[in-house]
Amino acid sequence: MKNKLYIELSYLILLGMLTSLSLPPFNYFVINFLTFSLLYIFLIKKIEFYRKKKIFFLYGWLFGFGYFASNLYWISISLTFDQNFEFLIPLTIILIPGFLALFYGLVAYIFVVLKPNRNLSSFFLFSLIFGILEFLRGSILTGFPWNLIAYSFSNQIEILNITSVIGTYSFNLFCISLFTSPSVFILRKNKKDIGICVVLLITILSFYILGSQNLKKFNIQQAKKLDYKIRVLSSNISIDRFYDNIDPVTAIEELIEISSTKKNEKIIFIWPEGIIPGISQYQLKEYKWLFENKFNKNHLLVIGINSKEDENKTIKYFNSLSIFDHNLNIIDSYEKIQLVPFGEFLPFEKFLKSIGLKTITNNYQSYSKGEERKIIDLKYNNLSVKILPLICYEIIYSGKIFTNSNFDYIVNISEDGWFGKSIGPDQHFAHSIFRAVESGKYVLRSANNGATAIINPMGVIEQKVDMNKSGYIDLSKTRKKEMTLFAKFGNKIFGFIILLYIFLIFSFKKLKNE
Repeated sequence: MKNKLYIELSYLILLGMLTSLSLPPFNYFVINFLTFSLLYIFLIKKIEFYRKKKIFFLYGWLFGFGYFASNLYWISISLTFDQNFEFLIPLTIILIPGFLALFYGLVAYIFVVLKPNRNLSSFFLFSLIFGILEFLRGSILTGFPWNLIAYSFSNQIEILNITSVIGTYSFNLFCISLFTSPSVFILRKNKKDIGICVVLLITILSFYILGSQNLKKFNIQQAKKLDYKIRVLSSNISIDRFYDNIDPVTAIEELIEISSTKKNEKIIFIWPEGIIPGISQYQLKEYKWLFENKFNKNHLLVIGINSKEDENKTIKYFNSLSIFDHNLNIIDSYEKIQLVPFGEFLPFEKFLKSIGLKTITNNYQSYSKGEERKIIDLKYNNLSVKILPLICYEIIYSGKIFTNSNFDYIVNISEDGWFGKSIGPDQHFAHSIFRAVESGKYVLRSANNGATAIINPMGVIEQKVDMNKSGYIDLSKTRKKEMTLFAKFGNKIFGFIILLYIFLIFSFKKLKNE
């Protein structure tokens, strides 16, 4: 019996690990048809012969642990840059996947509590529970919607175009149903059950056709030439700058050289997050002499840089996206509102600092949270551009990044060096594609040690500088896309899809009883 239990537990972990291969950078999404179907069949057969409910939480947890341990291992790399954190590496490898796997444990447990069987209502029930728990994973506490099952389709631009209508969470719910559908064929009680597999395949095909038509319609538009350029920088400056007291002059000179300024062109330069070591927002002007021969009144600089303010004799630090003119006067600034736990702020900071812990990304104290994400309206030197700022991690949230779609571009700055040379930067980059499609806006992504890209509203990467390379790309012409349905209604659409699934569950249950 013990050997059989060990085999079962290993089997579930293996299924979770194999599912990770569907995610970026591999994108073997076909494997999910196998892993999700086998998971569902396993649960159904165990319910028929083993009625103890608590064990099902363990089953779901093991699948989740295998999944998250194999695709989030890179988080531990961020702890290797400071010896004070190295003792946490084993805990990170176990605790973070273990915590996230709790949601998958709940999927299996709630599923069995609701007494499923082999009928179609149980199939939709499983998908619905899984989809809702994924939404909760991305929402409660600070939320961590990283590596939703939907990201398996990151390379299938035509298919994921449907997220402009229903959003990522609704698409994620559909993906769970699609990948689990082969189990319906295997467990079928009659030929009618096969119909749901056919319907799902027709649905995904219709997504592809609709996406292809939308893509064609977008591409045949006449591109509008801008009277300015937005130059998005990619740099490969070592993360060691945070720890080795590197002279900021060296980093600034390298960034100016990459920028390749031209005095007669109107250019907005976008530099990555936290790129200049040891310099705060108001200290940058001390280095004006480095910019004098390269920048003029035609140029604006968008940069990720720390800021601070003194509030009632208490100094607060912020991770900011700031905009400077050529004289390094601050035009506008955005303070990050979605902070990374332990990376940018310490939960229970007083206690954890007392035992020697600190945040990973700075040496003084936790960052403070900004008040709100605002659209930055740049009106300067006959220039008028509206940008929505997103700093690093903020790009991963679906339906939470704006309430007002009256802006031109999403500007995402990032420091991906914390992930090392792992699969982490690829996973991080994939979120930018989904946000572009959902919002119907260009995403301009500037990264240090990561992928820098211009992604159009259809999710197509128009230009890109690969990871760990220096260079720049220019946005000089654009095509417009009408406001997407998801931009208008956000995750309210997910609520509607939930109601649709509830209707299907009760409908198929009623048909069975009749």
